[in-house]
Amino acid sequence: MKRREFITLLGGAAACPIAARGQQSAKMPTIGFLGSGTPATQNQWVAAFAQRLRELGWIEGRTVAIEVRWAEGRSERASEVVADFARMKVDALVTSGTPTTLAAKQATSVIPIVFAQTGDPVANRLVASLARPGGNLTGLSNQTRELAGKRLEVLREVVPGLHRLAILIIVGNPAAVLERDEAQAAARTLGLDVATLEIRRPEDIAHAFEALKSRANALYVQGDMLTIANRIAINTWALGVQLPTMHAFREDVQAGGLMSYGANAPDLFRRAAAMSTRFCAGRNRPTSRSSSQPNSIS
Repeated sequence: MKRREFITLLGGAAACPIAARGQQSAKMPTIGFLGSGTPATQNQWVAAFAQRLRELGWIEGRTVAIEVRWAEGRSERASEVVADFARMKVDALVTSGTPTTLAAKQATSVIPIVFAQTGDPVANRLVASLARPGGNLTGLSNQTRELAGKRLEVLREVVPGLHRLAILIIVGNPAAVLERDEAQAAARTLGLDVATLEIRRPEDIAHAFEALKSRANALYVQGDMLTIANRIAINTWALGVQLPTMHAFREDVQAGGLMSYGANAPDLFRRAAAMSTRFCAGRNRPTSRSSSQPNSIS
């Protein structure tokens, strides 16, 4: 698989411990879905996930149960949800974003975890390697770090006279730090001056824009659980100061951003749905022809 491809599929996840479930084996398999944002910002990703399950013969409420929870852009909330899923002993846990996936990894080494999208899974210590992930994690990367340079190239083409760039990142997200470093290096190559705006919570967004004032011609928004959950507020502030924005997801543009460049998020969740069925196939397996093993990516 080429590194330049937007999506990286990881294999080799641990098998679901079906034998240890005892009397629960007659029940429907359960998939825990942990969204990094809110229903308002990510419902269409859940819809894509559920639709793919139906296509594969897994019907919610009939052959599979889907428990959806939201981190609401807060790492502490993600940890609470993961702990709850661990107590429920779900058959598979689907996560979105690096912080939520790290929280899931810390909470359980038994339940199979399928991350629908993260930053570099190796650099962020989610898996040992792409070829041999090891442990109980598998999933897909949106390779947002690798695309940072391309985003800036596109932004410079669209914004005439761009020479001062602001980068909005989330402190505490290791994937955000890696992406910031990549974006800063690309900005230096393009001859851009960079101002970094670091935020930890939603209340910091307004302060970041106030501190920015006229120090930038454009804004690079790192795709994080916090920025996703607050994308409308970020774009509202940016529009208020007439600051063009570059995002990681199409949904950010639909919420008022100028442009995005990155992986197709709904497609990532469709692929994650197919991967998650591997850990439920031993229980109440659908009889439809489409319930065979998920397609791999070459």
